[in-house]
Amino acid sequence: MITARNIKKSYGAINVLNGIDIDIPQGEIISIIGKSGAGKSTLLHILGTLDKFDQGSLEICGQKIASLNEKQLAEFRNKNIGFVFQFHHLLQEFTALENVCIPAYIAGKKPSESESKAKELLDYLGLSQRIHHKPNQMSGGESQRVAVARALINNPAVVFADEPTGNLDKASSENLHALFLQLRKDFNHTFVIVTHNTELAKLSDRIITMEDGKIKI
Repeated sequence: MITARNIKKSYGAINVLNGIDIDIPQGEIISIIGKSGAGKSTLLHILGTLDKFDQGSLEICGQKIASLNEKQLAEFRNKNIGFVFQFHHLLQEFTALENVCIPAYIAGKKPSESESKAKELLDYLGLSQRIHHKPNQMSGGESQRVAVARALINNPAVVFADEPTGNLDKASSENLHALFLQLRKDFNHTFVIVTHNTELAKLSDRIITMEDGKIKI
């Protein structure tokens, strides 16, 4: 489903990615690990189309990413890719329900359809009692689950997660680990996760270790 070949990325004189080749099939959970500065987050952002590569090729769901202009890329990202970050990035002035609906609204879906799907997701994630709560009225674990619901609202082909448990306590981290596994089981979602959490990495189907901008063999 995702094919990347010879991905290179530099920032000025600093080479961050030095020729990455990776294939990710549908329904796989992959963890990317490595020391700080190894290029993990840069790779995740490039695979997730949030950042551009300097050299190489990237194909997602049969679409060559380099052939898309900015508007087309934004539309493709909205419809096919979900994101979960270390800090949930929920909009503080909106409720859980409203936060989850935002990507669906951007995709042009009807408010009634969007809200119905958001409620289903929040209920599935055990947050049916929190749909009208704002982020400051929820725990860190609850807010992160709202972020997961937001990532899933448009039925993405793949969810990219950058240190998703980095700001959570042990219990909330374990709950999120279990959630990713359950989502894959129930909906065949693909997850690409950058993490320092060895317990989360061990639950993945495959662990990719990065070192000095390359995948360590």
